Amino acid sequence: MQLILRPYTLKLRHTFTISRESRDEQGSLIVELKQDGISGYGEATENPYYKIGIAEMTHDLEQLAPLIADSSGMTPEDFWEIMHSKLSHNMFALCALDLAYNDWYAKKEGKKLYELWNYDISNNPLTDYTIGIDTIEKMVSKMKEMPWPIYKIKLGTNQDIAIITELRKHTDAVFRVDANCGWTADETIANAIALKELGVEFIEQPLPADDWEGHKKVFEHSVLPIIADESCQVEADVEKCYKNFHGVNVKLTKCGGLTAARRMLVKARQLGMKTMVGCMTESTVGISAIGHLLPLLDYVDMDGALLLSEDIATGVRIEDGAIFYSELNGTGVALIS
Repeated sequence: MQLILRPYTLKLRHTFTISRESRDEQGSLIVELKQDGISGYGEATENPYYKIGIAEMTHDLEQLAPLIADSSGMTPEDFWEIMHSKLSHNMFALCALDLAYNDWYAKKEGKKLYELWNYDISNNPLTDYTIGIDTIEKMVSKMKEMPWPIYKIKLGTNQDIAIITELRKHTDAVFRVDANCGWTADETIANAIALKELGVEFIEQPLPADDWEGHKKVFEHSVLPIIADESCQVEADVEKCYKNFHGVNVKLTKCGGLTAARRMLVKARQLGMKTMVGCMTESTVGISAIGHLLPLLDYVDMDGALLLSEDIATGVRIEDGAIFYSELNGTGVALIS
């Protein structure tokens, strides 16, 4: 099995700002696994918060080329276990590799990935569309530019309630808010009261990831559900989040790909928690992989490719929040040459 690595710089439609950073472009690494005329594709993006770059991912994956070369007879689960033993320090690289192998394996079996997993896609949730932090006027403009049934609004400013109050004047869409660790426990409890009145569905990761005393306080007193993101990175974190959050947002890059994400989502549902998968401004390569997890989800944030000025692949298609699968097998991805 041949390993092919392709670095890209993805240009964004608008400057994307959250509580801790702004960016106009997104570095991304595409992994291709190729054998018997079949190619599988995976992706992981750079992320300064998690101290992951293209160079680190490339170095770590190139070291595994000889091991990957002899891996084509494995199930995706066995492949993940072996690669995790070598890449536990770099889950982003493991994610790209896992996505590519799942795509390749399903194509080899002649099935779409959700078919291979025997998932029922008849009740898939809609994806939200993200509005990054900006001036209130520009946030309204971005929302009007992309009419959508569900918006995820990035917060963590000194005018958060004013932002949602103004946005609410321009749409009846469902709102979700994501503070990206930008609030305190008391702020969250107070904000939740106002946000609930403004039609917000839930709050994502309001506190710093390791503030477990604060998470417990918010869990017990917030009038809105609280969804973990930065506090839920790998499989062991799901149980840690139980009774500290109402649900978990699983990111493929943080947990090491589809194989681990499926286990995390099943565990969360067993614990009675809400399930969500989010994206990291990936191209359609990474977004298409997320699409095959939809039957396991209550909520999904897979708008990453919609935030790009130009995509690098075809795959799942998104219209008004609804996801339509490619006719191709696997994750349905094909690179645009």
